[in-house]
Amino acid sequence: MVLLIGNYTPDQQQSMQRFNAMMLQGLRAAGIAAELIRPEPLLGNIKLLGKSTAKWFGYIDKYIFFPRKLKRKLAGGSTLVHICDHSNAVYAKKCKRHKLLITCHDLLAVRGAFGEQTDCPASFTGRILQRWILAGLRRADGITCVSEATADDADRLIGRGPQRPHISVVHMGLNYPYKKLPIEIARERLRKIPSLNGDRPFALHVGSNLRRKNRDGVLRIFAKCREKWNGRLVFAGDLLNEELMSLARELGIADRVVQLHNPEGQMLEALYNCATALVYPSRFEGFGWPIIEAQACGCPVICTNSGPMPQAAGDAGFFHEVEDEEGFATDLLRLTNPEKRAIWSEGSLRNAERFSTDKMIGQYIDIYRGLGAKL
Repeated sequence: MVLLIGNYTPDQQQSMQRFNAMMLQGLRAAGIAAELIRPEPLLGNIKLLGKSTAKWFGYIDKYIFFPRKLKRKLAGGSTLVHICDHSNAVYAKKCKRHKLLITCHDLLAVRGAFGEQTDCPASFTGRILQRWILAGLRRADGITCVSEATADDADRLIGRGPQRPHISVVHMGLNYPYKKLPIEIARERLRKIPSLNGDRPFALHVGSNLRRKNRDGVLRIFAKCREKWNGRLVFAGDLLNEELMSLARELGIADRVVQLHNPEGQMLEALYNCATALVYPSRFEGFGWPIIEAQACGCPVICTNSGPMPQAAGDAGFFHEVEDEEGFATDLLRLTNPEKRAIWSEGSLRNAERFSTDKMIGQYIDIYRGLGAKL
């Protein structure tokens, strides 16, 4: 039996929720007995709470109520526990009589708590929490990291010791069966969105407004292209905050910006298929899921030449230092040539083949067995 520990839904960690679901569905499809449990929003679900109060009530749900539930769940016998997100490593102490695996998606917040520059500054309570998470990681029997860059961070921060967990790399698979579509099918899906009606080309960014995602950089890059290309700029994920919208107006491109709030898989697949390129100048990442999603749809990727991003994009990506916004803009304009885009599209499709969800699940099953699980 594999017990997966998932994420607290009010925290709105959408990528982690998708990973939780991938693991559960993938393991069951492979014939492995698996169950997913997560902290329930009890106090944190009370209506009319202020943001600060909801945060602290959420802490009670996660760090007082859920550990009791977990303890009862584990009292029934031997179970392999897989904490699907390292931010929940605080539960490791409750799993000490069971084999424990933790998936580490990035250690940016932990590094930020130790004063490193990762665009993840920590408050006083945040520093305490990140040290608690690091202590939980050290209790694990095994740690899987989603990229070599994250594994390097884990190796350095966890340090040496007699009970040091084994660290391995398991690349992410796709959380939706993204694929190359006939262009008319993709465009037909986009016609449901009035702001995307018609065949006018566009550049795409997928992500949130977190500073490390560098959406202000995306706006500046696009602005450098506005006189030479009559395209639009589509943001999928979080809606732009007022600061970013103010920058778009200042740059004179606000009328060419389209926003789509968290589009579902089919619509995101159509966006990737129709976009001229994914512009992804992120400052810090643990893996960079949109990179392989885009490539699986044949969408060329222009991304930052640091962390795990070159590893994900492979030889099919365009790479620049995060400050080289002129270089990003030059490559975006280069890809407006249909023939050049077609060449890089083919390379993107080939690279995306490396990231199979079935392969990812198979690697996890091998790791479970290596930890002694009888599956």
